[in-house]
Amino acid sequence: MDIAALVKEAAHFAERTRRAKQSLGNVGFEWYPYDTLSALGHLEKLLTGANRGLLDGRGRVLDMGSQDGELAFFLESLGYQAVAVDHPAYNHNGMRGVRALKAALGSAVEIHELDVDRPFALPHDTYDLVFFLGILYHLRNPFYVLEELARRTTRCFLSTRVARCFPDGSAMPANVALAYLLGEEELNQDNSNYFIFSEPGLRVMLDRAHWKIRDYVGLGDTSRSDPVRADRDERAFCLLESRYDRLANLELLAGWHDSEETGWRWTEREFGVRVRGGMGRRVLTMKLYVAEESVRRLSAITLHATVNGVALQPAVYDTAGMESYVRELESESGELELHFSLDKALAPEGSDSRERGIIVASIHVA
Repeated sequence: MDIAALVKEAAHFAERTRRAKQSLGNVGFEWYPYDTLSALGHLEKLLTGANRGLLDGRGRVLDMGSQDGELAFFLESLGYQAVAVDHPAYNHNGMRGVRALKAALGSAVEIHELDVDRPFALPHDTYDLVFFLGILYHLRNPFYVLEELARRTTRCFLSTRVARCFPDGSAMPANVALAYLLGEEELNQDNSNYFIFSEPGLRVMLDRAHWKIRDYVGLGDTSRSDPVRADRDERAFCLLESRYDRLANLELLAGWHDSEETGWRWTEREFGVRVRGGMGRRVLTMKLYVAEESVRRLSAITLHATVNGVALQPAVYDTAGMESYVRELESESGELELHFSLDKALAPEGSDSRERGIIVASIHVA
């Protein structure tokens, strides 16, 4: 379903939640005063091409900073297994609203209390999609949270306040990655606000935290925005794709070790992948890293490969560093099974019990 149609569905769902709240009468607390479902209208402006049909209702979705949970409940209505996360200290009504609304709607959404500004563990290891809207500039440790999310999900919707000018009105240097650290009550007299990024700063931080921007739009004051004035507020909305595990687009066969902190993986001496796609002439590109230790102890390393049993030209690596293995393929099948073997590998030893061949950063067939 196109995002424009989902915005209309969300308007109907908002009426349903309004009636559910009304049916509860005097609940003894104040409901969150802002329309969290309005974020879908911003996503309609954000998403382009095939991404407009991204919200297909399949898989597990995480709503971080859920407030009263309307977004999580709507995503559940689309078919998602929805998980809502917030913390009573930061939630508008101590999370009483989300629990009351869950009961009124007869929902199965999971609700969890989590303080993401301290070391945390998400309630599930993996998610297909994360909503992370309006939270980033409230975090003392934005890198930690972004990296943790990159490890756990495939895609993420993120929004945050950004700025083009300093508070005195002078322009921030173009193409320089900046973050403005707010004084304790400098923005909205709210001491929970910390970093306002320039657009280049946001882009660099996302890249360093293992994210790729698939769609980006700036909304609000996109010419004079600054970190502190309410009338010069600009919001960046992003569709992000995690590249923490840069091999997530492939079916890994035998011979792989767990991802490193960078998202790269060591292989064993023999390893393989399975790729699905079109037929005919295609190009295999594998980005790999030859470790200094491998060159020092093994000298030259020869990489052999086969595709659906057909041998490709081998490659020899005798210096440490990043390399590219590029080969043309010809296939009559939409499924490619690639097997790689090295003539030498680092043997298991006391400091590392793994057999180590090469480090693979990415494999792409197009």
